[in-house]
Amino acid sequence: MGTHRHRSIAYYISAHGYGHGVRSCDIIRAVNRLYPQLTVHLVTDLPSGFLFGRLGSKRNLIRTGTFDVGMVQLDSIRVDVDATLDKADELCARRRRLVDKESGWLREHGIGLVVADIPGIPLESAARLGIPRLAVGNFAWDWIYAAFLPRNPRWKAIVEVFREEYAKTDLLLRLPFAEEMKAFPHIEDIPLVASPGKSRRALIARLTGCDPDKRWILLSFTTLELKQDALAKIEQCKDYEFFTVLPLEWRGSNIHPLDRGQVAFSDVVASVDAVVSKPGFGILSDCAVNRKPLIYADRKDFLEYAILETAIGEYLKHTRISAGDLYRGELQESLNRIWKSPDPAAALPHGGDVIAARRIAKFLRISQESGKEVKG
Repeated sequence: MGTHRHRSIAYYISAHGYGHGVRSCDIIRAVNRLYPQLTVHLVTDLPSGFLFGRLGSKRNLIRTGTFDVGMVQLDSIRVDVDATLDKADELCARRRRLVDKESGWLREHGIGLVVADIPGIPLESAARLGIPRLAVGNFAWDWIYAAFLPRNPRWKAIVEVFREEYAKTDLLLRLPFAEEMKAFPHIEDIPLVASPGKSRRALIARLTGCDPDKRWILLSFTTLELKQDALAKIEQCKDYEFFTVLPLEWRGSNIHPLDRGQVAFSDVVASVDAVVSKPGFGILSDCAVNRKPLIYADRKDFLEYAILETAIGEYLKHTRISAGDLYRGELQESLNRIWKSPDPAAALPHGGDVIAARRIAKFLRISQESGKEVKG
């Protein structure tokens, strides 16, 4: 089991939105490319179709499992703080049982390294067995939840649990657009892990029957409750073709759903002229590496919003749309503004996926050159 143990990774991914999955898959794809001898177990409740589409292969092992609750979302813009508190309370009540069970799974599968983005329970399970522990992220749940302490003192115990678990991490790979992440004892900053996509305009036009000579706009939301009159207003923007990516499926004369299985998400971003979305790590990263303008909607009760908005201002051609205008389908004014917005003042370096893959191999004592375990 010794050799097998050093070649197996358990990579735990929060299912709170797709951003955690996007960046995790970017890192795992680099691991697959640089260290094909390693086995990666993905543990998450994110859909397997999304994961395989982002990874580009089915070589990795996927296991359903969740070890944090993130924020309970009504849709991509709105959250339910009270429902989140109840679910986080329930998770903490089961924490010891989950830690015990996960320690058994790690031992049974000979896992040599645990990576978390960014639940805490797997880190504690690995620490119990002496398995090395990496975390990856730009914010942590203790920081997010601490903002709600003035609303309800029940949050205090939950925040303390996450801080205790995060303190057991050997190294945090801190991504751009980050809070301080003080709960982690050792931190290394890395660049963006996203890579530019390839324009697939001809393919998308063929799949959807859209006009390739119009400006193309990606409506990048996992869920968004727009009524029919709002969709009708979007259809009135006759100079544009609009796209969603499944599971969000809207149809109209100039609104087209796309399947990640046919066109990779990064290629969709590379193919459009601008993106409409909420400020999230994944879409901000994809817009930055593909140099695409972003029309972003404001969000309530997302603590990271201010950090991400600052990054948008520095690194993206951008304009803001109010949540009210977005829900009413009133996009035309924002579309008029985005083309006149100034170009970004700075560009973000990327290549963090390769750096992260090499850190993973170092913890496993694997040499890329030899493909063998490093002795000593």
